[in-house]
Amino acid sequence: MPANKVLITTSSFGAKDTAALAALRDAGYEAVLNPFARTLTEAEITALLAEHQPVGLIAGLEPLTDAVMQGAVAHLQVISRCGTGLDNVDLDAAKRLGITVLNTPAAPAEAVAELSLGLILALIRNIAAHDQIVHAGAWKKRMGLLLSEITVGIVGLGRVGKRVAAMLRPLGTRVIATDVLPDHDWIAAHGVSLMTLPQVLAAADVVSLHLPYASGDLFRLMNAERIATMKPGSYLLNTSRGALIDEQAVADALKSGHLAGAAIDTFETEPYTGLLLQAPNLILSPHAGSYARATRNRMELEAAQNLIKGLSRPA
Repeated sequence: MPANKVLITTSSFGAKDTAALAALRDAGYEAVLNPFARTLTEAEITALLAEHQPVGLIAGLEPLTDAVMQGAVAHLQVISRCGTGLDNVDLDAAKRLGITVLNTPAAPAEAVAELSLGLILALIRNIAAHDQIVHAGAWKKRMGLLLSEITVGIVGLGRVGKRVAAMLRPLGTRVIATDVLPDHDWIAAHGVSLMTLPQVLAAADVVSLHLPYASGDLFRLMNAERIATMKPGSYLLNTSRGALIDEQAVADALKSGHLAGAAIDTFETEPYTGLLLQAPNLILSPHAGSYARATRNRMELEAAQNLIKGLSRPA
């Protein structure tokens, strides 16, 4: 049986484990890997789809717009995101064109939650700042905070938000949270206090964002007005989606000292080259939340299995 092509655009797919590639091969598909080893532009994904005419796409974070999908609709049947977010996919266009869109929401949750916990510790104990001070040849100490003396506000109690809360509570951290569809039984069982967003922003020492960016209502949720309502000297953490924050507002709040620090792992445009590179007291990470070996392997295999199942469904 001749192999049908599938295009894989995540830049490191199969680099640490070949199980996902083997699953595709065993199912009769020829995998074409991303030749650029980075996130693709709209023009690049359009060209690759036209060149290889794949029946399936294992997608990264490239823009899968209406125009991209219209150009591939004659052959493209299934898009399988290797990850949780679907904000780079025009879901309305996919539905109209009859292209199935799948994702892997469960696989990255543990790794993203652990990175979030690590960044919270890095912020409140000045880990990155102390590293920079010593490397600069100085010997100065910044006073930090204990997990047991702070309040962490979680915005979004989904898979990742719940895991962050569950890790913090045994360490003595007070956890407050807001969610549009709260799981009241889980919240009560884990000792989390449910509040409104304004209440969380006003009370938390660390505000940690764990929302899927699924609509324009969440675009730059953390704008200048909302950041101004946060406690003076508090911290902001975003390991969710880049479009949730207003970068200029974050930079201004860091420069003024209203925010004592921030940590950001995701950006509206990646690779990131924007104004936050010049902001003080800021930890930046290259969208690495899921980059734990076991997690990436699981995500890749799940994405491949989703693609195989999607392509095997009757039209």
